[in-house]
Amino acid sequence: MPIKRTLNVVGAHCAGEVCDVIVGGVLDAPRCNNMYEKMVHFRDNRDEIRQLLLNEPRGRPAMCTNLVLPPCNPAADVGFIIMESEDYPPMSGGNTIATATVLLETGMVKMKDGVTEVRLDTPAGLVRVSAECDVESGKCKSVAFDNVPAFVFKLDFEVDVPGLGGLKVDIAWGGMIYVLVDVAQVGLSIENRHGPRLIEIGERIKRAVQEVYNPVHPGNDAIRGVTILEFTEPMREGPDGDKVAVNTVVVSPGRFDRCPCGTGSCARMAVLHARGQLGVGEVFQHRSIIGSTFDCHIRGTTKVGDYDAVLPTVKGSAWITGYKQMVLDSTDPFPLGFRVGDQWHVSS
Repeated sequence: MPIKRTLNVVGAHCAGEVCDVIVGGVLDAPRCNNMYEKMVHFRDNRDEIRQLLLNEPRGRPAMCTNLVLPPCNPAADVGFIIMESEDYPPMSGGNTIATATVLLETGMVKMKDGVTEVRLDTPAGLVRVSAECDVESGKCKSVAFDNVPAFVFKLDFEVDVPGLGGLKVDIAWGGMIYVLVDVAQVGLSIENRHGPRLIEIGERIKRAVQEVYNPVHPGNDAIRGVTILEFTEPMREGPDGDKVAVNTVVVSPGRFDRCPCGTGSCARMAVLHARGQLGVGEVFQHRSIIGSTFDCHIRGTTKVGDYDAVLPTVKGSAWITGYKQMVLDSTDPFPLGFRVGDQWHVSS
């Protein structure tokens, strides 16, 4: 077989979301000052890696891939960038948990008994990870990450959505710029039986917001515009007195995040705090459409530009699912893969 390209990948999932990790076969980006520049380099110059692994026949709509790279920040241990079906998000909680788990369980980062601290350099900034580890079994049992500050751009932003009329949405940064929508406004609930309808409506709402509002991150003006949508249900009290809520995130080009979504959890905590519904230190359990959970809390407050912000922490677990050497045959007619409309939301 005439091989054109090989990539070494560790398969993993975080709370149900496929978050594979590329650990070999990719050279570092040249002459970059930070991880955001590295992300831009791969997006603009080497996007064939994302397309090869995430499009069919090697990939599928509901998965992500992470690329481990040397860090730019001298305070970091490892750098990584996140690849999704449509874009390169600056930060992702589920992918952070999965990448940290892979780094520790493969020995790329030395595991310590008890808690292992890892500092990850991401395009959104430095993220500190505390991983609960058992050295004897070689298992990373859970990962808690201290995310970059999260804040609200708009509360109760009014938008007219074709076919739905006027809706009130919240717009917040949690590592990506989210539009958050109470699912009751569209007359549905977060259940699999409503899946196709929620996805179609979610993409429609996101496009409507994009047409009328363009938020810009005050720390990096290249990060702008709503890119992702989160449906929410009201927060309630759990059996242990903790605050519990269900959400599902619609990831373009049109599918649900299987995990509770780390950056979505951070954006939601910023909204809840801004509304006076979640205080510093209060435990908040966020649940996904498949019932998996992240344990969250606000560890403090700060400012990002002129915005009041929270310092969010999210805790979850990931599991290695396989070790793969992905191969591109030089005669393969689909070097960038393909998408088919029975599973992908495609326009042509």
